[in-house]
Amino acid sequence: MKTLVTGARGLIGSHICRALLKKGDLVSGLFLPGEEAGDLYEEGVEVVRGDITKPPTLKGCARDCDVIYHCAARVTDWGPRRLFSESIVDGTRNLLDESMGQAKRFVYLSSIAAYGLKYHNKDCTEDAPLRKVGIPYGDCKADAEGVCRSYHGREGLEVTIIRPSNVFGPTSVWVRDVMDALQRGPVPLIDGGRCDTAFIFVENLVDGIIAASQSPAAAGRAYHFADDYHVTWREYNITMAELVGKRPMGSLRFSLAWYLAHATELACHPFGVRPPFTRLAVGVMGRENHVDCTRAKKELDWSTRVDYEEAMDKTIRWVKESYLPEKGR
Repeated sequence: MKTLVTGARGLIGSHICRALLKKGDLVSGLFLPGEEAGDLYEEGVEVVRGDITKPPTLKGCARDCDVIYHCAARVTDWGPRRLFSESIVDGTRNLLDESMGQAKRFVYLSSIAAYGLKYHNKDCTEDAPLRKVGIPYGDCKADAEGVCRSYHGREGLEVTIIRPSNVFGPTSVWVRDVMDALQRGPVPLIDGGRCDTAFIFVENLVDGIIAASQSPAAAGRAYHFADDYHVTWREYNITMAELVGKRPMGSLRFSLAWYLAHATELACHPFGVRPPFTRLAVGVMGRENHVDCTRAKKELDWSTRVDYEEAMDKTIRWVKESYLPEKGR
C-alpha cells in the first residue's frame, strides 16, 4: 500500500509513519523545505518536500496514493487567527485539491476542539454539532471538517475524519506545555482539577487511525478516539509537578479562568507574546471532554491497547531522559 503522511515530523505523524513501515507499506512523508527528516528517512520513509499553504509545492505528492494521512497543521493554543486559517483550512483545501483523481482515501486529523471547548462534551457522539467559540484552533478545525466533507466522493476520493481527544505521550503539548508552565511558576487548577483529562495515548490513537483508513465502512464517516482512562487533571498535574519538585497551587473557577484567559490573549496578541494561559488550555482542563467512542469500538474493533500505567511510564521516561536535561535540570 502506498501512503503519504503530512506533518510527518510531528507527534502523530511520526508515529503513523513508523506504524505503516512495520506493516510493510510504502511510506512517504511530507516535510517542509529545509525541515530535518532525520531518523524517519533512515528508517525508510521517502522524503517529499512541500508546504500545504503553497499549492505549487504540492504537485505530484498524492499521485497513486492509497491513503493520505493529513496531520499537518498549526498545533498550538495561541497566535493570530490568520495563521491557523492558512494552515488548517486553506492548507487542507490545497491538499484535497491535489488529492482528487490521485488518491483513494483522505484521512483528516481533526480534534474534539471543533465542538467548542467552552462547553462540556462528555459522552457526546460524532453526530453532535460542531460549535465555534472564538478559539482559532478549534474554530478552524470545524471549518476544515466542512471543507473535507465537501470533497468526499469527488473524483473517487473517500474522506474519513478523525477527532482525537487530548493526545498525550512523549513530546506532546499536554506534556511539554504543562512542564513548561511548571518551570515558569505556580500553575493553578481549574475548578479544583476535577475534570477528566480525556487522554488518548498517541500509540492507541494511531491504532485507530490506521484501522479507520483501511475500513470500507469508514468512508465518509467521523470517529472519536479517547482512551478508557479516568484520570483527573488534578491527579495528572500532581504527578507531573512532582517530577520537578513542585505542586499545583490554588484553583480558579472555570468562568473566571475563561475570561481572564481571553483578556490576556487580547493583551498579548499585538506584541506577538505567548499569553500566560489561554482559553484553549482552560477549556481542555476545565470542561468534561471524554467523548463517546462507541462507533470506533463497534465499527473498527478499536480499543485501548496501551494502558495508563504503561503510557505514563513511557512519558515520564521521556521527561527525565530528554525534557529535563534539555532544560538543564
